[in-house]
Amino acid sequence: MELSLHRLRMLRELHRRGTVTAAAAALHYTASAVSQQLAQLERDVGSKLFERLGRRVQLTELGTLLTEHAEEILGSVERATHALEEAQEARTVRLTAGVWASVASGLLPTALTALAGEHPGIEVRTRELAPEDTAEAVRDGSLDLSFVIDYSDAPTPWDAGLERAVVAVERLHAAVPRGAVPSGSASLDDLAEHPWILAGAKSHFGRAMRTACRRHGFTPKINHEVEEQSTAMAMVGAGLGITLVSDLGLRLLRPPGIDVVTLTTPLLRTVSIAYRRTAFRRPALHLVIDAVRASAAELGLGTEPALP
Repeated sequence: MELSLHRLRMLRELHRRGTVTAAAAALHYTASAVSQQLAQLERDVGSKLFERLGRRVQLTELGTLLTEHAEEILGSVERATHALEEAQEARTVRLTAGVWASVASGLLPTALTALAGEHPGIEVRTRELAPEDTAEAVRDGSLDLSFVIDYSDAPTPWDAGLERAVVAVERLHAAVPRGAVPSGSASLDDLAEHPWILAGAKSHFGRAMRTACRRHGFTPKINHEVEEQSTAMAMVGAGLGITLVSDLGLRLLRPPGIDVVTLTTPLLRTVSIAYRRTAFRRPALHLVIDAVRASAAELGLGTEPALP
């Protein structure tokens, strides 16, 4: 019997996700492709590995047994790869990183340019995801590393199987229509009466900003709920309300008609790189972290975490 690592990964994701559709989405395949590969795995084994129960899939006893061994096999392959990199002091490595707009535009261009100049064998590919989804993609092996956020008012629940390295700490600022706050600075509660433009409460950013406002004694009147920071900034420029934006967010295209107001009681967010504990000894990973930290330092961003 010859077992395919590729199909074992699909079986592991099926066990974790419960449906072929969810497993396919996690692995960035179509559901039909995953179904075909799992059917081939059953043929390879010569026994039934799972049963359909409505939309969900339940592993058979043999399927559960194989999944347990798949975890060990895939973990051993990852550890062997990392050990070879370390033993050879490998500098020819491909890493896939989860990013979102402000780190992709604000930190990565300088970091990856410097990395390519000093270590041309390290190739970093990126995949844009919602910030709240990046850590899970690292945990399940879809990514080698990802950027994650912690807000001073809403730290992220952390997975014990992951490590994180702080690369930057940003301040949040109020973006307001021109002339709306003549002094150029304000406390958050000074802005309570303005109409707000914020991301939805299900997003990490939207939840953290609502928490910060409540901590300052008010619930923001949200006239416009949008997820993209660039959209929120365009609406501020049109005089439709105010929003909060980070240091890196300010490096995105800023429409005319906006004033950036300093918050007298700082709101902070920590940007970290998350990676699996098993990857701790990968030299290439730490070279990427160092390059990103250097890029952040050039922008004047420190690394003192904003965690409670």
